[in-house]
Amino acid sequence: MSQVTMTVNGKTASGEIEGRTLLVEFIRETLELTGTHVGCDTSQCGACVVHVDGKAVKSCTMFAAEAEGAEITTIEGMAAPDGTLNTLQQAFQDHHGLQCGFCTPGMVMSAAALLKDNPKPSEAQVRDYLEGNICRCTGYHNIVKAILAASGQDISAIAAE
Repeated sequence: MSQVTMTVNGKTASGEIEGRTLLVEFIRETLELTGTHVGCDTSQCGACVVHVDGKAVKSCTMFAAEAEGAEITTIEGMAAPDGTLNTLQQAFQDHHGLQCGFCTPGMVMSAAALLKDNPKPSEAQVRDYLEGNICRCTGYHNIVKAILAASGQDISAIAAE
């Protein structure tokens, strides 16, 4: 066992871990931040995406020890302290970019990374960027629409599905 310390959603977080502890396990089990989901255990689905030092990372592919000293943002860190949704989260709600909600945290975290790097992506760029995130409920149409709306783009030309 060893000790790991990182900043999670703006607060210092420490815990005792085994060397094989994945970052997603540390986040969910030790820190009890259960918004980050485990969907596949093989890095295929994207439900576990968090930001590590500002970059989107599938937290099931990273050991917690590798995050020593890192700045981690989970879905719980995206809303304002009073619980007000950020622009992207609100767009997912407004444009029905979620169904069962299981993939939503990973989708939001991936979309936030996309919009940070490309503030005005095209529909094709959004679809390409989300290739590593699986949603079993939708055809992705409303997810893409929500991301484009969050970027401040006119989505009236996007056909309803």
